[in-house]
Amino acid sequence: MAQAMKIAIIDDEQDMRQSISQWLALSGFETETYPSAEEALKGIGPDYPGAVVSDIRMPGMDGMALLKKLMAQDSALPVIMITGHGDVPMAVEAMRVGAFDFLEKPFNPDRMTQLAKRATQRRRMSLDARALRRELGGGTTIMKKLIGASPVMERLREDILDLGQADGHVLIDGETGTGKTLAAHALHAVGSRASKEFVIVSCAAFDEEELAAQLFEGNADKGRLPLVEQARGGTLCLEDIEALSPGLQARLLQFINEQGTPAETRIVAVSNLQEQGKTSEDALRPDLYYRLAAMKITLPPLRQRGEDILLLFTRLSEQFAEEYGCEAPAVSAQEAAQLLQAPWQGNVRQLINIAERAVLQARRGSGTIASLLMNDEGEVQPVMTTEGKPLKEYVEAFERMLIDNTMRRHKGSIVNVMEELCLPRRTLNEKMAKYGLQRSDYLG
Repeated sequence: MAQAMKIAIIDDEQDMRQSISQWLALSGFETETYPSAEEALKGIGPDYPGAVVSDIRMPGMDGMALLKKLMAQDSALPVIMITGHGDVPMAVEAMRVGAFDFLEKPFNPDRMTQLAKRATQRRRMSLDARALRRELGGGTTIMKKLIGASPVMERLREDILDLGQADGHVLIDGETGTGKTLAAHALHAVGSRASKEFVIVSCAAFDEEELAAQLFEGNADKGRLPLVEQARGGTLCLEDIEALSPGLQARLLQFINEQGTPAETRIVAVSNLQEQGKTSEDALRPDLYYRLAAMKITLPPLRQRGEDILLLFTRLSEQFAEEYGCEAPAVSAQEAAQLLQAPWQGNVRQLINIAERAVLQARRGSGTIASLLMNDEGEVQPVMTTEGKPLKEYVEAFERMLIDNTMRRHKGSIVNVMEELCLPRRTLNEKMAKYGLQRSDYLG
């Protein structure tokens, strides 16, 4: 479950602290206040899940000293400085040190809200990228993150490993919720650029002028390089590439052409086009499309991944059960069939939501998984055995899930699994071999 973004407010004047806190809280932010820089440093660590708003002039440690300490422990933390009349030169110096932006008193509350939204959006992106770099940094852990034993997932992992070693630009597309951004991180993590910067930006998150400034111009006064320079030698991931205006498409193409071969900065474009019947090829100018799509990865929809659905549901429900301090819900054969046959328009993202809600229901002791799969008309997806897959395949998928879950729960104890499932050892061994389950995977 995504952690809520916070705003830490530091000001020695209580009325100002409370005023800013109340306004941002009304705007939907979670706030926490500190009367001094010294107190703030006790609560704001290197991976602080949000942004900071701090006055510059304070007794004891002032805002500039606080900013320098915060930047020293986490240079990606967005810090918005509040200045009094006549402190603008000091604010400019703060921007040079690394402040996100500054507001001069008296400031417009709406301007504060806009800055807070931008700052927390940037913070969420940087923390997500940081977390994925930690998880995928070793390269081999990509296999653990890209869960699935279906043929389409095996091909996807092979494609990522192959293209990760190449230097060409890549276009990633697929339905919403299939994990396209994860695939982009994985491409970077398994290649020769893994030790270099992975810079990610959504082309749909900014207007054309601001996106142009971020991508190609930077801000010399604030000491910010353009993103194409920040990613030099590494990977620049452009999410929602279809939102790029014609003018910015031309500038991106020029940047790509000027780099030559091999490209010093690799572009990984992620398309999230939702318009029915449209593709990224329709949204991009042909010369840019063919430069980006020379290497292409299409993420498979969840409905094509077979029993991966049950595997993912099991793993996700176990994670949420641990988070909420309860038991993961048991899945009946009927519910397993319904999970396998659900349309999954939201793909893995929808499955994550269903798994969390199933755990919350189980914690309350009410509700069923089937009820979570109802459509807008309140109907549960029917279980069909004469269309789609044969009944035998549904039975085998459920049987594999049941043995896998029981082995995990008993940490590989064959005796306990035999007793719970009422299976003789030989039968259990045969079924584990049939489904590719290894006892060593469950030990400990």
